[in-house]
Amino acid sequence: MDFIRTHVKNHTAWLTIDRPEAANALSRQVLEEITDTLESLAIDQDIRALVITGAGEKVFSAGADLKERRELPVEEVPFAVKRIRETIDAVAAFPVPTVCALNGPAFGGGFELALACDIRLCTKETTFALTETTLAIIPGAGGTQRLPREIGPARAKEMIFTGKKIDAEKALDWGLVTAVCDKDSLTVEVEALTDKMVSNGPVALKQAKYAINQGVQTDLTTGIAIEAKAYEVTIPTRDRLEGLEAFKEKRKPEYTGK
Repeated sequence: MDFIRTHVKNHTAWLTIDRPEAANALSRQVLEEITDTLESLAIDQDIRALVITGAGEKVFSAGADLKERRELPVEEVPFAVKRIRETIDAVAAFPVPTVCALNGPAFGGGFELALACDIRLCTKETTFALTETTLAIIPGAGGTQRLPREIGPARAKEMIFTGKKIDAEKALDWGLVTAVCDKDSLTVEVEALTDKMVSNGPVALKQAKYAINQGVQTDLTTGIAIEAKAYEVTIPTRDRLEGLEAFKEKRKPEYTGK
């Protein structure tokens, strides 16, 4: 692949958008490579968490490749928007926990990509914006839906209607990110987080993510029913018994995902 780098460390896959000369913009080729990578990683039983980040120190992703977009005939634009939406939806649907390590600003589609991840950590220099209305369009890859669910409708409307940027501290205050790190410590902080995650039961991680993501879209009663069904999936696993034995023997459990 030309623009996507991957490596796996301690059951965690790292997906890096490697196009710093173009602000890690999401061109058609980048989107195709992200989608292909996600499809491959999703069926890898060794993967228990996924981290998405960008190459370089200047930007996480500037979003859609506007140079490429300007050259598209008007009739092709809906298909281009559909492509970025499908890729970002694939991130949101990824079966194991996902963490976005924001190494710099995230604008437009880059911000929407970050919003599709379960958890976000960023550097102190990171800023966030959905600038589409300044270009006479609207966010088209989930921004109008995911951002209000993260920070509330009023704050999301202000950001989208004005195209304003918010800094890392504001993002932390609003709950958009869970930690703000120095540039040099971002990777260390993310690894500490994912190492803690992947030490837990793999089936439990998947089912907890499923229960949360599905439950928040419905009423409490339905959400509790979703949780009950997700819990049932963990009951016949060997890992559940291993967890009980490890607790009894006062040792660290060794989970296999079975």
